[in-house]
Amino acid sequence: MNGIWTQFGGNLSFVCLAISLWAHFSIQFQRRSARQEKIAFGIVAGAASIGSILLAVEFNPGLYIDLRFSPLALAGMFGGPIAAAFAALMAMAFRFWVGGTAMIDGLIVIAVATGIGLAANFWIRKRSPALMDVALLSLALGAALVLSMATLPTLVHARVLAIIGLPMTVLNCLATVLCGFVLLKTQQWALERSILVTAFSQSPDYLYVKDRNSRFIAVNENMTRLFRFRTTAEMIGLSDFNLMSRPLAEELYYLEQQVIDTGVPLIDSAEKIEGRSLLASKVPLRDRQGRVIGLAGVTRDITERVALDRELRESKNLLSHAMAGMSDGIAMYDSKGFLVFCNDQYRDAFPLSGDARVVGAHISDILRRVAETGERTGIPEGDVDGWIKAAAASLHSNKDEEVQLHNGDWRSIRTRLAEDGMAMAVVSDITATKQAEIALRLSAEQLKSLAETDGLTGIVNRRAFDEAFARETAGSARKNTPFSLLMVDIDRFKAYNDTYGHPAGDQCLRVVSKCLRQSVSRPADIVARYGGEEFVVFLPDTSAKGAMIVAEQFARRLAKENIAHSGSEFLRVTASIGLACATGAVLRTNPNRLLAEADAALYDAKTQGRNRILAYSPTGERHAMKDVG
Repeated sequence: MNGIWTQFGGNLSFVCLAISLWAHFSIQFQRRSARQEKIAFGIVAGAASIGSILLAVEFNPGLYIDLRFSPLALAGMFGGPIAAAFAALMAMAFRFWVGGTAMIDGLIVIAVATGIGLAANFWIRKRSPALMDVALLSLALGAALVLSMATLPTLVHARVLAIIGLPMTVLNCLATVLCGFVLLKTQQWALERSILVTAFSQSPDYLYVKDRNSRFIAVNENMTRLFRFRTTAEMIGLSDFNLMSRPLAEELYYLEQQVIDTGVPLIDSAEKIEGRSLLASKVPLRDRQGRVIGLAGVTRDITERVALDRELRESKNLLSHAMAGMSDGIAMYDSKGFLVFCNDQYRDAFPLSGDARVVGAHISDILRRVAETGERTGIPEGDVDGWIKAAAASLHSNKDEEVQLHNGDWRSIRTRLAEDGMAMAVVSDITATKQAEIALRLSAEQLKSLAETDGLTGIVNRRAFDEAFARETAGSARKNTPFSLLMVDIDRFKAYNDTYGHPAGDQCLRVVSKCLRQSVSRPADIVARYGGEEFVVFLPDTSAKGAMIVAEQFARRLAKENIAHSGSEFLRVTASIGLACATGAVLRTNPNRLLAEADAALYDAKTQGRNRILAYSPTGERHAMKDVG
């Protein structure tokens, strides 16, 4: 029986490998038609079934036991009738060619397994399959196999169910669950990729990604229409010098190189391209090491808005014409504050107070209605009358303001005075613009956080440490307070990596960083990954004695973790720590000396046997203040 389980295990491995290979290469078929993808999947499933037959256990002469049924059921469930037909025909044809006493029974079971998969496909036809559906398919297939072994004559005569029914049923079910899980994940990844690609390509804005040399790496469809290309592929590798006049291309290139060199995003920069007025925002893209590798750009077409502003400035005689067709809300107030005209867009822009915005209403009554309904945010609760009086008094002044409504929407209100004392208010819905600004600001903050954080351990990286070190040492020098530094190195870390592998090494680095974070308590104390297996901790306003306490706390925490390390003389992961402390003149004239001293102390700790804390002495002698042991 053990031999049978072993043969079935090899068969299971082959089936899972075949389906996994399909999952890996199926992305190539997403660019083709759905029919071609299903045919390809059916062929792969059929080949997996045939391969399973070739690896079958010959139970009796002409009677083969294998895992051919799992790929067939999955082909029916995930590929539908087309994939099921190709897979079943291939498996049946091969089984017919093989022949044997159980050929007819084998063909019947192939048909049954395929039919179960098609039934599952019909069951989930209006939704995406889930893991529970795969589990039910596995159970249905297992029940069908048991029923077949109990009823089909040849299988009954050979006592297949009693002798080999268990491994055959269990492994067919297991193969179905494993391969179904792989296919589910493949579908999920394909869907997520499709959503991202569609969102990028069909965005109403102009989206693009450039490399460090300002060449296009990716563009969306709006970009191709702007520059009159037929496909996005035609723009890949081009730069602005290929698309516009050289002076304009040089100007844009200079701005983009500033973003790449400084790492500072460029937000809402006005551009004029192909006769269109554009508002561009560009942010640097960084790799895991924090290096800028390119930039991403979002450009909005504001041509219509610019044209509208120009018309309002240049021709007040066409005001009534513009009000009838424009999307913004417009209202006219006389010199006493009474509403003399407004369009529907103006009333619709303020849904809670729209009924008060009628011709003849005074601005004070309208503002009171706004306060009563809580339509606007920022109205002082204790002095509503004062707010109404101040807002009404500011009506007859040229101003631009942005207000937030109760539901989170934003309105831009531009008020301009006419020569006769009339006040014209133009109201625009700027919700999308404000949301975009917030999103860009959050994106910039996230990019900054990523640039300052070590991706593996989640602590401060070397770049951020250097900036903080310069800032904090200068502060300690001004206050003439002690500044301590710990330099920590994991003992025999290369041997640990060689013995336990890089994933275990990464986990070891995370544990060490956790112990260091738990050993400091003040917000000003900073733990950073200095490089490789080296860490640094700087402790402002801390003496050498206080730094020694922190180092000892870390050593105890690391020892408590008791990470096994067969390549260490201590049989567990340990760390050597170099400590240095400075004040006043040293911090003012040469703060980097503190790093050199801590590094020298760390070197001595290593050479004196590791797993110890060594402090740098101002007299030039380094001595161990604590041997961890």
